[in-house]
Amino acid sequence: MKKTALLTLVALLALARPLWAQGEGVLFENPHRQYVQSYEGTKTCLACHQKEAQEVFHSVHYQWKAPAPNILNSKGRALGKLNTLNDFCTNPSISWIAELRNDRGETIAQGCSKCHAGLGLKPSEKMTQEQLENIDCLMCHSPNYRRVLWKAPDGSLRRRPALWDNPQALLAMAQSVQRPTTAMCLRCHAGSGGGFNYKRGDLEPTHARATPELDVHMGNGMTCIQCHKFKAHKVLGSGTQLAGQDRPGESNRCENCHKGDLHKDHTLNQHTRSVYCTVCHIPSFAKDYPTDMHRDWSKKEYMAQEGKYEPLIRFQKDVRPVYAWWNGKGTLLLPEETVRKGAKRVKLYAPQGSITDPDSRIYAFKLHTARLPLDTESRRLIPIKVGLVFKKGATDAAIRKGAKAFFGRDIKGYEWIVTERYMGIFHEVAPKEKALKCLDCHMGGDRLHWKALGYKGDPIKYGGRF
Repeated sequence: MKKTALLTLVALLALARPLWAQGEGVLFENPHRQYVQSYEGTKTCLACHQKEAQEVFHSVHYQWKAPAPNILNSKGRALGKLNTLNDFCTNPSISWIAELRNDRGETIAQGCSKCHAGLGLKPSEKMTQEQLENIDCLMCHSPNYRRVLWKAPDGSLRRRPALWDNPQALLAMAQSVQRPTTAMCLRCHAGSGGGFNYKRGDLEPTHARATPELDVHMGNGMTCIQCHKFKAHKVLGSGTQLAGQDRPGESNRCENCHKGDLHKDHTLNQHTRSVYCTVCHIPSFAKDYPTDMHRDWSKKEYMAQEGKYEPLIRFQKDVRPVYAWWNGKGTLLLPEETVRKGAKRVKLYAPQGSITDPDSRIYAFKLHTARLPLDTESRRLIPIKVGLVFKKGATDAAIRKGAKAFFGRDIKGYEWIVTERYMGIFHEVAPKEKALKCLDCHMGGDRLHWKALGYKGDPIKYGGRF
């Protein structure tokens, strides 16, 4: 009640003065104050922004899949969250939307669509007016926006603004739309995987007010969209573990801004031919919030404070990355692919590259591991109906119902297998004074495992690619 009253007060105060927005660092009076006189959902936005809605519909933020030329085994298909497997909540398509409450009546889960740029419907490949009206413009464009679950007249669950029943406050939000800020992006990207910094490890809630010690870019005023630029609502860049790309063939590498020989030392400039910037300039990640490093779905623990069950998760803070060659391409373990009998572990995402590949450089990664169920007959990984675990701790039922929902059939049995996923680390660049020094890697330094990377040993002593 107090939270709702506070949001209402903030919105009404905004109505009492001209509404301002920000673009390229310049404040200007928001034109939506003149054009938007009432807000009736996305259809209000569509009156002027039909073209923009169509752009969003075709984007990875809405479709949750996109062309994947960087995935060597994609076979030309669009890939993404909806049609691949992950080692956090396994697959969002079977845990899309729900209102799960614990025995105390508290909400413990709402489904993966909580972070989808839509209002509850799954995205379809066919663009319809219903799908366009399902796009939630305010989610990315209104600073103080929040939304809740509600039951539609047809009985289905949907999402709508938390202040839906307060037209004046809602109007203030609609009139305050602006370009996405870092805080808006972090609404989803800092909380994915189940909690703050669980999944990525290098995108924390504190990035909304970052210090240079946490991240020299955001701590000095840069925003997400200055690197992840948008064109026709398609975003530049993606992490290594994401399959589809909105803009294949375009990159947002460090070299886009940092060109030429950047170091006074010639030897360091030579390093950039084989070593990517993040290796030296992100000595650790998860600086403020611990990150999920291993998630074991074969075990569960009751979280008394939250009143729910969770898989056993091993968290770690101030994590040292692992290092591997990467040429920008990789392979995914796709849902239809099988795991050989007797395998003890399998890679969900494996970066491609080697010391002999001239297009490869050494990159910094978060190596996430998990234990996931494997169908003993088909040898395919099984997505888990995670809500059954959260609410009841019913792991066996969650696996069997997950298999039924995803495969369309019952399974006879399953076993457990360890999975590995290499996740690129690109945020939390440290101040240059804290970058790695020569002896962190060379002459006895233990940062890089030279033989694992294909060298005979430390290249200062044994030679090799430099």
